[in-house]
Amino acid sequence: MNFLQSLTAQYSSYEIYLIVLESVAVIFGLLSVYFSIKKNIWVYPTGIVSTVLFIYIMLVFGLLGDMLINVYYTVMSIYGWILWSRHSEDHIHVEVKKASVKDWKVGGMLFFASLIFVGLVYYYKPFIDNHFSMNGVRLGLYHLDWANYTDIITTSMFLVGMYFMAKRNIENWLFWIAADLVCVPMMQYKGLSLTALQYLVFTVMAVIGYFEWKKNLVKS
Repeated sequence: MNFLQSLTAQYSSYEIYLIVLESVAVIFGLLSVYFSIKKNIWVYPTGIVSTVLFIYIMLVFGLLGDMLINVYYTVMSIYGWILWSRHSEDHIHVEVKKASVKDWKVGGMLFFASLIFVGLVYYYKPFIDNHFSMNGVRLGLYHLDWANYTDIITTSMFLVGMYFMAKRNIENWLFWIAADLVCVPMMQYKGLSLTALQYLVFTVMAVIGYFEWKKNLVKS
């Protein structure tokens, strides 16, 4: 079965509105990465559209870590939008820099705090899925598969990447590249082929973005 047949079979059981929402979210997500490569402040409004849609989509498909990261993305997009607007002479483009020691410390704290927080969310997932009732519920991580564990790690990596991007640090691309690449098989496994394809494109775009920002850094 080729990719197109697999995609058709996979989405045949999905409701039309979910397919439309995922398609729109993917398009705006790609636009956001494109604007990020160009150091263009439109990375944030386009990204907000994508992340808000993915909050709902990830909730439907049970990827709590990705749902939470998209909530964080939305908040950080507003924060980044404000920061970029303050450091842009033409109100569109910004100059980039390397992460400071303080940025790495904050990034490290965000990473480990995210591991703990998302891990706890999955720990209490049976309770959440049971409409916040403990009747017949057993808490723990016994219900997780490899995709869920991967989701916890990539969520933490994305947190740092988003923070570094808001701070205009070139190292943000390294986190995007690693996490995007891991998300490709994870999303395919979860039945989100369009999103898996999006992450594959994201990986390529993140590599391009890193070298584009590096050129700007050298010129500066």
